[in-house]
Amino acid sequence: MTFLLDTHAFLWWLFNDRRLSETARGLILDPENEILVSSASAWEISTKHRLGKLPSATVLAQDIAGWVLRAGFRELAVTIPQAQRAGGWPQPHRDPFDRMLAAQSATEGIPVITDDAAIRTFGVRVVW
Repeated sequence: MTFLLDTHAFLWWLFNDRRLSETARGLILDPENEILVSSASAWEISTKHRLGKLPSATVLAQDIAGWVLRAGFRELAVTIPQAQRAGGWPQPHRDPFDRMLAAQSATEGIPVITDDAAIRTFGVRVVW
C-alpha cells in the first residue's frame, strides 16, 4: 500500500523521535509499503529552517531530496489539480502545507501518516 508522510512524521522518522507512533513506524518499515514525501514538505522544512523554527535541521534543509532517497522514500510532486484542490477547499484551516498534503491525499487516494487532527477536517484517510 502507499502512504503519504506528513512533514512531522517524516522528521520524526529521520531523527528516530519517540513521538512517532508504533503503527506509523510499522507501516514505514514494511517493505511492501511505498512511502511518499510531498515536495510541499520540502517547502515546509526549508521555510521553517529559514525562520529559525527548525534550527537543528540545517543538514536536512540543504539536501532534502537526498534524505528522502536515502530513507527509501519517493517524492510526490505537487500537481496543478492538487494545488487547485488545496486552494479551493472551504475549510478555514490556514496552514498551506497541511492543505496541500490533504489535497494530495484526496486526489491520489492515499492515506496520510499524521497525528495532526487538523488534517482530518479535510475528510482524508489518516493513519497514526
